[in-house]
Amino acid sequence: MGESSVRGVGGVLDTVSSILFVCTGNVFRSVVAEYALKARLGPESPYVVGSAGIEALPQPFPPLIRHRLLEKGSDPSPHVQRRLTRELVEETDLVVAMGLNHREFIRRHFGREVLLFNQMCFQKEEPILDVHEAVPQWNVNLGAARDHILSIIDYIWEAMPAFLARLPLVPPDQ
Repeated sequence: MGESSVRGVGGVLDTVSSILFVCTGNVFRSVVAEYALKARLGPESPYVVGSAGIEALPQPFPPLIRHRLLEKGSDPSPHVQRRLTRELVEETDLVVAMGLNHREFIRRHFGREVLLFNQMCFQKEEPILDVHEAVPQWNVNLGAARDHILSIIDYIWEAMPAFLARLPLVPPDQ
């Protein structure tokens, strides 16, 4: 088995052509992962990369996240928030959960075992925490909330080379 093989619960994927990142609202962690990977892959990539949220309640795209992604050279303006569906899960080769609750949701609702982002990148069983999980009273502790959000964007962005190193090859016929 090559280093580019993805070891998941219950087996190995030999090839991947589609990747889906999953978080809660589809406006923070999964979107950052989607755009960070797209930036690394470039416009001619054969991979289909997307994101979705287990709740995805309608909300505007956060300006802080948009600004940080633009600073990194990635324009998230094409992003359209979407909710995770059975169809998305079934049509995607590699589904990656940002948090433990997202992995459990996918297991419970769709019967599929998926890797956490940190498992994929660093073989670590650690979630990427949302701001409300990491910052006490985040809605009044705005400085700490902002710092957490920016640090998570940077962390995901900087983890992409490790993600790519473990990504199986696209089938040659695609």
